[in-house]
Amino acid sequence: MNPGRRRALRVLAGTGAATAAAASPVAASRASGVVPPEAVGMLYDTTRCIGCKACVSACLRANDLEPDRSPDGLYQAPLGLNSRTKNVIKLYKDEQQTSYVKMQCMHCVDPACASACMLGSLHKDETTGIVSYDPSYCVGCRYCQMACPFEVTKFEFDKAVPKIVKCELCRHRVQDATFTQTDSGFSRYPRGHGPACCEVCPREAVIYGKRSELLAEAKRRLDANPDAYVPKVYGETEAGGTQVLYLSHVDFEKLGLPDYGDQGIPHVAYAVQEGIYKGFIAPVALYTALGLVMLRNRKKEDGPDAADSGKGVAP
Repeated sequence: MNPGRRRALRVLAGTGAATAAAASPVAASRASGVVPPEAVGMLYDTTRCIGCKACVSACLRANDLEPDRSPDGLYQAPLGLNSRTKNVIKLYKDEQQTSYVKMQCMHCVDPACASACMLGSLHKDETTGIVSYDPSYCVGCRYCQMACPFEVTKFEFDKAVPKIVKCELCRHRVQDATFTQTDSGFSRYPRGHGPACCEVCPREAVIYGKRSELLAEAKRRLDANPDAYVPKVYGETEAGGTQVLYLSHVDFEKLGLPDYGDQGIPHVAYAVQEGIYKGFIAPVALYTALGLVMLRNRKKEDGPDAADSGKGVAP
């Protein structure tokens, strides 16, 4: 992520609470994102991932995506999320640690992309919590791209009728399937339903289920083997919470998972916006300042004799 963009989002999140207190009652009364009781999601564990990228290939097939070749010509070897890749495995390596990390839409509890979408093309399902995309309402403004704190949403610049591309947890595969209890203690859809990436992982580095059960499973792993992990479940509260959760043996920020605080990005942004526009004072001041600048520039262009000659004087 661009360092400047990350700093800006951190500042926004860090100052949100103070700004919200000064904002109008509308902002104060806006409810933060709430996890739906039946919300689904994924849990990814870096200690189990071997970087085989079977999940990347399965995602390609399940979502009818075109192969994405790396610069050296390798088949389906994307360097990051793009208009042909909804799910990618990246490698982190330094002098002490090595880790793979899976990247896809985080399905935020309070999604910034959905808040930015003017026509509701991106929206959060009230039951599952999946952040879905409906191209029939999309006008191609790409506000969702600018709003997403995880830089997930991508645009098909090379298509005549472009769409937004992002992981939707393979919602088209769910249909009428129902969860069943498994021996491991949490619910799953039967094979052939739900995210394809979770079905093919040979190490169950990524698993799919109800968010509440996945969170309990993540905490169980932390308690059972605390020395193997950073003592935190990423996504439990970050940026208001996400439905894709992470366990890691490497600091999350090193893997590209920044700390945005516990408040949802849309909630903070809305509070800041309300504080700025409270009473319409800021816009009036802004337009007044712009008017003065334009008047000054016009006088400079007309020259010192404009008043005597009648130049630059409105009729």
